[in-house]
Amino acid sequence: MRLLGTISADRPLLVVAVREEAAHLGDHLPVLLTGIGKVNAAAALATVLAEGPHPSEIVNLGTAGALRPGWEGTHTVTQVIQHDLDTPTLYALTGRTYGAPLVVGKGDGPVLATGDLFVSDPAARDRLAEHADLVDMEGYAVATVAHRAGLSVRLVKHVSDEAGDGAGHTWRETVDGCARHLADWLHSQGW
Repeated sequence: MRLLGTISADRPLLVVAVREEAAHLGDHLPVLLTGIGKVNAAAALATVLAEGPHPSEIVNLGTAGALRPGWEGTHTVTQVIQHDLDTPTLYALTGRTYGAPLVVGKGDGPVLATGDLFVSDPAARDRLAEHADLVDMEGYAVATVAHRAGLSVRLVKHVSDEAGDGAGHTWRETVDGCARHLADWLHSQGW
């Protein structure tokens, strides 16, 4: 975890997993580098929010794998799910829902599946495509912490790979270009 800049109530906090994804964001807004995965993202964001002050909103920027052919570009997510938590079984055992889908935007934007598995297997990709459009490793955790803190959250993802064979190699080759697109999106918002 590393916080670059100072959080203030009049500016958003940019939450990014790794420095490669934040390479072109500049230094005009605070950036929280969480590390990869749900635990790192949740722990990092919860820590900085507990220390205060709270930002005006949370903006999670990062790369994502496409779960369907033809998906590319930058997308603002409208719903996020966890793909590696067995919510139906947990409900059957306890009578309570854990890991329910979270609404994070308006409109008909994509559904993001978050899990601690870097999806690089076509069978896993196809299984996830039944429920989501994109896959990442931090979005659900960031959204959960933001919701619990009473803060609005946006999940903005740029497609880096097709979540199939060779996804890891593709990510390494495309991450800098993805980071440029995420910076362009940020500037298009007036920040």
